[in-house]
Amino acid sequence: MRSRNIALCLSVVISASMSPPVFAATARVIDGDTLEIAGVTYRLHGIDAPEAGQTCEKKGGGKWACGKAAIAAMEDLVANGVSCDDRGGTDLYGRTIGLCVNGDGKDVNARMIETGNAWAFRKYSTDYADKEDDAHKSGIGVWQAKTEAPWDYRAHKWDVAKQDAPSGCPIKGNISKQGNIYHTPWSPWYAKTTVNVGHGERWFCSEEEAVKAGWRAPTWGR
Repeated sequence: MRSRNIALCLSVVISASMSPPVFAATARVIDGDTLEIAGVTYRLHGIDAPEAGQTCEKKGGGKWACGKAAIAAMEDLVANGVSCDDRGGTDLYGRTIGLCVNGDGKDVNARMIETGNAWAFRKYSTDYADKEDDAHKSGIGVWQAKTEAPWDYRAHKWDVAKQDAPSGCPIKGNISKQGNIYHTPWSPWYAKTTVNVGHGERWFCSEEEAVKAGWRAPTWGR
């Protein structure tokens, strides 16, 4: 009986330590694995979607806009509302790492993997590894042909941009009507963005540095 009571107490403590999920009629889609709800940015736990400007190999040859497709898939999944927990705490950029459930009761993280619109982010979690294996075997989405994983895509873009950036700091801090926005080398707007230091714009060496300075990432979703 004593062990049962101890287990019950532990369960209560664990439940109390988790913040309740945040519900919203709508969520702002930042990209294929990031949402904003009521001013809080959520990075979906256990998955990594292709970047907004990324293309993937198509079955039979050619390429398709897998980054845009992932964003569209996310927009459809959260169209009826979504709730996210905070099981992973926050990352270096102040984003809350969470599992999100949509208004239809579906695990949004899992659905992005199951439909071939994201990779299982095995570096940090293997929670969706089995679902990724199934999607890979089915040859759907990003698995229809051999393609570059988003972490490799980001690393390649970073290395190329760093060669031409001042002091090797390739993130562009731009000031626009939308506010202080930073663009990473894999942003679809990166090539078109200029940095005017005389107007208060600047270069950053990391996203963490940009966020701490009060700048934010651009939003792709509609």
